Amino acid sequence: MSTAEAATGQAAAALTRKPRRSTIADGSTRRSRTFRYLFLLLFLLFVLTPVYVVVVTSFKTASDTTAAAQWSLPETWTLEPWSKAWDVLRPYMIRSLSLAIPAAIISSMIGSANGFVLARWRFPGANIVFAFILFGMFIPYQAVMLPLRTTFTELDVTRGVPTLIIAHCIYGIPICTLIFRNYYATIVPTEIIESARVDGAGLIQTYARIILPISISGFVVTLIWQFTSVWNDFLFALFLTQQNNGPVTLGLAALSGGQKVDYAASMAGALITSFPTLLVYILLGRWFIGGLMAGALKG
Repeated sequence: MSTAEAATGQAAAALTRKPRRSTIADGSTRRSRTFRYLFLLLFLLFVLTPVYVVVVTSFKTASDTTAAAQWSLPETWTLEPWSKAWDVLRPYMIRSLSLAIPAAIISSMIGSANGFVLARWRFPGANIVFAFILFGMFIPYQAVMLPLRTTFTELDVTRGVPTLIIAHCIYGIPICTLIFRNYYATIVPTEIIESARVDGAGLIQTYARIILPISISGFVVTLIWQFTSVWNDFLFALFLTQQNNGPVTLGLAALSGGQKVDYAASMAGALITSFPTLLVYILLGRWFIGGLMAGALKG
């Protein structure tokens, strides 16, 4: 056999072996994909199990809400727990909306202004100021609760929604500043700022006419973040408000309190309370990840 014939035979043998390796690789890929999907399905079931219990229990009567029947469907479907929960939570929901919306907007505006100055309008000691602002993110609520309440008492500020707005605006400044500072450091070109300075635009004019129009993604992130944090807060509400002028978290606690708990109404109240934040994520969620990623390149 000549050398050419031997080479031809080896090449033919190699070609005949390739499909076998490809078949093995395809089988391994399919098994890996199957295991991945099974794992995701099990994880999804694990996450949705509490949701199932909450939803099903919210439509049960008092006689159905026993430990033995918590997994079963209601024998009699009823909307009475929803009606009871709504009657209790309605004034609290209104107060929470009047709290969360202004607090989210104000803290986002302050964070935007701080982020712009720290990112694009540098001044001596800017990094030190930024570090001190970020330090506020690591102070737990419990550490400032009593001093904050004492301060409001000394200033004769009435406990209620206005007090919570002030507290959440102050506590939201660090995270909003961080998000906007990274966002502006990534998105806004230095040439635009320099051109505005050459044209005679000052700090406020540059911010109002150039920066704000391109800050929608950043505002979506901070508004969602702050709205959710303020809406779900319980500790500030417990210390700085009262039962008759507090947000929805206090109303939910009152609904589920007492010696005989109405589990169906409590579950319905939990679902009602979660609807506003869920609606915010549904309406603005597609801009949320984009806004986060826009400020993730520089820190």
